[in-house]
This record gives sequence, structure tokens and C-alpha cells, in this order.
Amino acid sequence: MKRHLHYRTQLVDDPSRIGCDAWNALHASDADATPFLRYEFLHALHASGCASPRTGWTPSFLTLSDEQGLAAAVPLYRKDHSFGEYVFDWAWAEAHEERGLAYYPKWLAAVPFTPAPGSRLLARDAAARAELVNCLLELVRGSNLSSLHVLLAPPAQIETLVAAGLLVQPGVQFHWRNAGYRDFEQFLAALSQDKRKKIRAERRKVQEAGVELERRIGAAIGEDDWRFFHRCYRLTYAQHQSTPYLSLAFFLELARTMPENLMLVLAHRNGTPVASAFGVFDPRAGASTLYGRYWGATEFVSCLHFECCYYQMIEFAIEQGLQVFEGGAQGAHKVARGLDPVPTLSAHWIANPALRRAIAAALARQSHHVSRALDELTERSAFKQAAGSLSPLGEAEADPASPLPSE
Repeated sequence: MKRHLHYRTQLVDDPSRIGCDAWNALHASDADATPFLRYEFLHALHASGCASPRTGWTPSFLTLSDEQGLAAAVPLYRKDHSFGEYVFDWAWAEAHEERGLAYYPKWLAAVPFTPAPGSRLLARDAAARAELVNCLLELVRGSNLSSLHVLLAPPAQIETLVAAGLLVQPGVQFHWRNAGYRDFEQFLAALSQDKRKKIRAERRKVQEAGVELERRIGAAIGEDDWRFFHRCYRLTYAQHQSTPYLSLAFFLELARTMPENLMLVLAHRNGTPVASAFGVFDPRAGASTLYGRYWGATEFVSCLHFECCYYQMIEFAIEQGLQVFEGGAQGAHKVARGLDPVPTLSAHWIANPALRRAIAAALARQSHHVSRALDELTERSAFKQAAGSLSPLGEAEADPASPLPSE
């Protein structure tokens, strides 16, 4: 353990050494912290082996403590690859390799396998967060690793990192916002006629196929439900010729430790389950967000994906009084279903000066693509009155280093 100004700093290789109470108390003090940064979620990732040195995720959480306890922390990993991040840097890795430089391992501040924006620099107050940034940069600069990547952080945290010399990278996700809708029909009434007609037609196809849908939350989700969902989740990855990141043990651990944040959509046909979708929601006052995560189906039913992943989620958000449904990255088709494009931000530090300049120049050349994409997507809004253009950089707009995201 090292003393740094008024704080003791430590690198922790297992969040269980920090403790649930201390971590969650810090989590509760940060308005930008999501359920994915709860101790229970991170512990499930590590205890199940999904995020571990064996899978290329070596936990190295940086913490700051004082006489009052845990004051600040960052979920930090030494990464041996770039899988499971959803903010891609494959070209940067290739550029390093072409020059005979090692890109891996690298430093990553993020929640494994979870492209949901939220706090990355957890802190009790502004002073602790400022010192956390100083300690983080001192660590990475002295480590001989190629880079640091702080993914999908809030604008204010990105602004602090940009001021410290990091490059900013905007991206695009798709979020639905609750305008105080009474029910799904009132939401539909806010859409343009053609979009409203299309959604009704898609929902009708699912009904005519004989599919019945049910939403379950918390303890009402049984182990058989989780086993079926995980089967669907694996099938989705198999269809894309990929390997799933998350095990059944991970989901069962979540169900045991944080059931109040979990929901499943279950689709049945002739009494047999045929599809499932998973969501995480945060009912805290001021947070009030539903995060759509994974889905899968054992048989094809036209438009069932839209029903499970969007319409059931939106209905749930309306019923629960949640203010936002995050539909995730990619998929401009989400705009036609009432989700709007929103900017996301990540920050990057590159050790090699020549490569840092080259990457900054490449990001600057691409920045206008993000701005144009946001404007074009906003113009295609499903609502009767389009909301107008969005700035892709928000408060960090002054930094020109901005690539177009992909997934």
C-alpha cells in the first residue's frame, strides 16, 4: 500500500478484498454509477471466472482510502486482448504490431462485457476523484504498458481525462426516453403514422404466430428460467460463430445477490418457451434506467426479436416508471422503433508519442462522421417532431480526436 497525499493507494486483484459494504457505499455516493458497478455484479464476473486472468481480464482495481474509509476507486484491468469491450481499438493494436511494439497487455477501465455508459472514476467527492485521476495516470505512465482506455464514461469524467492529456472518442448508442407515457398506446400516439403502423404490424405478427409473452422480475425468475435464457444466449453467439462470454454460473450468482435489478422477457408458443431477453434495471430515484442486455430464440418467429428486445422493454419501463431504456450500440433500425441516437464518450492514453500523434490525427479526420451520423439519425426520428441535432462531444467538444464507433 502506498500513501499519496491524504490518501492511501492500493492495487487490488480481487474486489472481495475491498468488501461489499465499502464498495457499495462508494457506489451509492456516485450519481453516475450504474447497477453494473455494484459489488455484486463485479463479484459475479470474477467469482464465475468470466472475467479473470485465464480469460484475459486481470483485475487491478485502483483504490484510494483515508481515515473515513474507501474514498475513490476505478475498475481497472490488465487486458491481454480487446474482446468484450465494444469500443474497438483493433487498428491501434495493428499499428503497434507493425512497428514492432507490444500493444498487449494494456490498461482498461470498464465493466467487462458491458457497453453501458456510467461512472468509471467512482469517488466520494470531487477532491477524491481528482486525486484518483492523478494516481491512475501515475500508475499507467510508470507501468511500461502501451495504453489506457477509459470506456463509456460520463462527460464530466471525460472532460477531466481530456484535460490530463487523454484523447476523446465519441460513439453512438440508442436510448428510449419516457415522456410520462400512461401506456404503450400513448407512446405509439407520439410516433409518426408510418412508424406507428409498422410497430403495430410487427406486434400483430408475433400474436398471430401464437406467441405469448411474459415479463418476470427478481425472485419470480426461477432457475429453470435462467437455464432457458442462457440456452438462448448461447444460441445467439453460435449463430454468429462466436463464443459467449458469460456462463450460467454468472447469471445464477446475479439472481442470488441482486435479484431486485433483474428482469426476463419469456416468450412461449404452444406452452413451450421459444425465446428470452434479459434486462437490468435501476429503480433508484434519479437513476431510473432499464438496460437491455441479451436475447436469444430456439426457433424463428418473424418480428419476435423486436417484440422481446424493444417493445416488451419499453412496456416494462412505462409500467415501472423508468425514465430511460438503453437499447445499446449499433442498429440504426432502433430509431424507427422509438429509440433516439445519443452520444457516448471514451478516453484513451497512448504511451508511444509517434503513435499517439498518428491516432489523434486519425480520430480528428473521423470526428465529422460521428457528428453527421448523429444528425442524420436524428432527422429519421420516429416521433412526430424530431428532436433536432445532438452534439457528439457534449462538454468535451473542444477535443478533435473523435473516431466513428463500430461494433
